[in-house]
Amino acid sequence: MKVAILYSGGKDSTFAIDMAKEKGWEIAYLLSVKPDRKDCFLFHFATVEHTKKLAEMLHLKHICVTCTVADPIKEAQIVKEVVEKNPVDAVVLGGIGLQETQLKSIQDALRPLKIEAFAAHSGEDHAELFRKMIDKGYKIHITQVAADGALKWLGKTVTVDNFDNLMADARKYGFHEGFEGGHADTLVTAGPVFGEQELEITEANKIVDDAYCGHMVLETEIKKLVPVR
Repeated sequence: MKVAILYSGGKDSTFAIDMAKEKGWEIAYLLSVKPDRKDCFLFHFATVEHTKKLAEMLHLKHICVTCTVADPIKEAQIVKEVVEKNPVDAVVLGGIGLQETQLKSIQDALRPLKIEAFAAHSGEDHAELFRKMIDKGYKIHITQVAADGALKWLGKTVTVDNFDNLMADARKYGFHEGFEGGHADTLVTAGPVFGEQELEITEANKIVDDAYCGHMVLETEIKKLVPVR
């Protein structure tokens, strides 16, 4: 199957690439949408600009477009316009499908093209998927938050050592364990699908909007990993 993957650079869309490779699907391209505003319904705001370097590391074709609107129907049309010019059998989204507005809007937009859209890990447990990524060696940074109790995690890297604390805070404050629904966004800079390369964060600035919301502004460069002997 020939697919496009809606790619923010976050954990869910990165794991969608991992899954597609495992299934032997042809990844025609990664599609990233960079909003110029924080109130979009379908797309991440923070750090999406780094997907260009990540796609280079992945050796995959990358299409990056902008979004200037905050309306799920209009936002989904951005995806449709790209896919219409670059046909595939399906568009794969990250996550388990709990972000129903995102999934349904894109499905509705692509239906006239007879192109399917689905969540990569539909029906699975998101906390288990999150842990699986960490156990597989993915380096996951929290780059945007919008939930009670999440601000202290902004800018942190989720690791084997702090994962249980993050899950405990999710239960305590009520944000989603896998960050579905926009409670937080992430950037994955290293892991199995990237081979022996890492997107090194060379500068990190934290922008705090209020007691619940904030995002990271990063500078990065591609780094060759030194094999462990």
